[in-house]
Amino acid sequence: MAEILAIRLTPRGGRDAADGWALDADGRPYLKVRVSSPPVDGAANAALIAFLAKALKIPRSAVRLASGETARIKRLELDGVDQAGLERVFGPRPPELGA
Repeated sequence: MAEILAIRLTPRGGRDAADGWALDADGRPYLKVRVSSPPVDGAANAALIAFLAKALKIPRSAVRLASGETARIKRLELDGVDQAGLERVFGPRPPELGA
């Protein structure tokens, strides 16, 4: 089963990096990520996939954009990674509010 990861992507962020976790208006956690690529012709999405694959040490083919192709908030499916693996790389995920 693939791990679902919510991302808030900032294109043209100056560098490729994760900026930690945050909660959306409904109290659901998401990871803030910036990439240096512009949001043109899918370049920022491709940079996001490459960044996550490298950071998590999984193949790019194990990272799929499930939703949010043109939105700032994206949902990605990650094969070969569990919650503990995400937290090992990006730090502890904040608990959902109301969970």
